[in-house]
Amino acid sequence: MKTYSPKPREVTQEWFVVDATNQTLGRLATVIANTITGKLKPQYAPHVDVGDYVIVLNCAKIRVTGNKLEQKKYYRHSGFPGGLKERTLQEQLDRHPEEVIRKAVKGMVPRNRMGASQLKKLKIFQGDDHPHDNFNPQPLPGVEKN
Repeated sequence: MKTYSPKPREVTQEWFVVDATNQTLGRLATVIANTITGKLKPQYAPHVDVGDYVIVLNCAKIRVTGNKLEQKKYYRHSGFPGGLKERTLQEQLDRHPEEVIRKAVKGMVPRNRMGASQLKKLKIFQGDDHPHDNFNPQPLPGVEKN
């Protein structure tokens, strides 16, 4: 019996939409990361991009547990001496809520060129509307409804 290996031209990529309102950040990021990497598909192979596209709506209404709003920090560095900046999760949600979900998912995808291309399949929006209606996105399976 021969081993099946998917070819990039044989892969069909679907579009999914998820509303992040009252969803727990880590649990939602796990489902999204598994979807954009294609790990839930039967033809998954680590060397072929078989993942699907995911549209996240209402990213500012994400929920976290515990004291993470005050205690979780996001760091960035300008590259200059003394250029380390930090923000709490609450400040990051106020300024750039889409980056909170993007960074959570980014930590769950491979750290190579394949992971970078898979991360481009993640589309995050602050409101209820998005410009990808022509792809007819379906609700993301594995995410509980509110």
